[in-house]
Amino acid sequence: MIYMDHAATTPVKPEVLSAMLPYFTERFANASGTYAASREAHRAIDAAREQVALLIGALPEEIYFTSGGSEADNWALSGVLRAAAPQKRRIVTTAIEHHAVLNACEALKNQGYDATLATVNPDGVVDPETVRRAMTPDTALVSVMLANNETGAIQPVAQIARLAHAQGIPVHTDAVQAVGHIPVDVRKLDVDLLSMSAHKFYGPKGVGALYVRRGTRLERLIAGGAQERGMRAGTENTAAIVGMGEAARIAREQLAQNRERVTALRDKLIARLSARLSGVTVNALQAPRLPGHVHLTIEGADSAMLLMRLDMLGIAASAGSACTSGAVTRSHVLTAMGAPDGRQADLRLTLGEENTSGEIDRVVDALCAILNR
Repeated sequence: MIYMDHAATTPVKPEVLSAMLPYFTERFANASGTYAASREAHRAIDAAREQVALLIGALPEEIYFTSGGSEADNWALSGVLRAAAPQKRRIVTTAIEHHAVLNACEALKNQGYDATLATVNPDGVVDPETVRRAMTPDTALVSVMLANNETGAIQPVAQIARLAHAQGIPVHTDAVQAVGHIPVDVRKLDVDLLSMSAHKFYGPKGVGALYVRRGTRLERLIAGGAQERGMRAGTENTAAIVGMGEAARIAREQLAQNRERVTALRDKLIARLSARLSGVTVNALQAPRLPGHVHLTIEGADSAMLLMRLDMLGIAASAGSACTSGAVTRSHVLTAMGAPDGRQADLRLTLGEENTSGEIDRVVDALCAILNR
């Protein structure tokens, strides 16, 4: 298989798996216990918290482990709103957010809150001034993703945070696609909350984290025990947390070299496709983008058929977000970008560290053969 769907998930690195395995067997103790084996598990969680904090320039006590990015997003939105003053009942976000944010906003509307969706330009980037104009006196939170999961377009979060903070509004960013692939520093971004997920940077599924800047008002999402300093109840998933910490350590150490290599592969893929195929649009081409994202619209083709034929040739790709893989309508991201309707296929190819130059050649040859036929 040639795997080109790294935005959906990444394989667990061998070093990450090796770090995790003991916590399924001989080091299985509950980290909330008081005896020696429990204290050892608790120290392992603390070490992982420090590694995750180092990856994003945070303090360890600002990291709260979750079950993944979706939980972190939901917690950030609902937790801030419930902790806000009664008159603060609005979220300002964008039309291209992941469904973990957009559907959380819809759920909050049913509880009497409201949301405003800022528009984006044709390259899928939101103008900070558009977000500023959407802010109102009843705004409790601004939430703008750091990088889009479909196009890879990087958003001007730092500029938006500056505008929001000038009005006393906290800022959350869904950085699930960005962390581990580009430099992410919560101090430079000046955000108050940030979501991340381990399986997007070669860690295990089922574990993520929410960064919460010290002093940020936030209600807990899960009531119960005293885990995560009383903010997120539930027995700690020690093995997964250890895996996330190890994946964070490796990502921080190898980020620069991996970013350069994957960017070169991405640029080669775009250049070869552009040279050999007509009627192909590279979406968000003029925007700052993640190293491995290539999102295409191909005239006269069908997404489902294209993906099926690629799969038959051993190539794993997607049309867009893995969370909407069964949808029959066009992506909300492309709709928000003003992409024209018609007969076309949307194809997302997202590259990772293990992809090779030879695989780029094979994928381009396969696409040309399928589309020309």
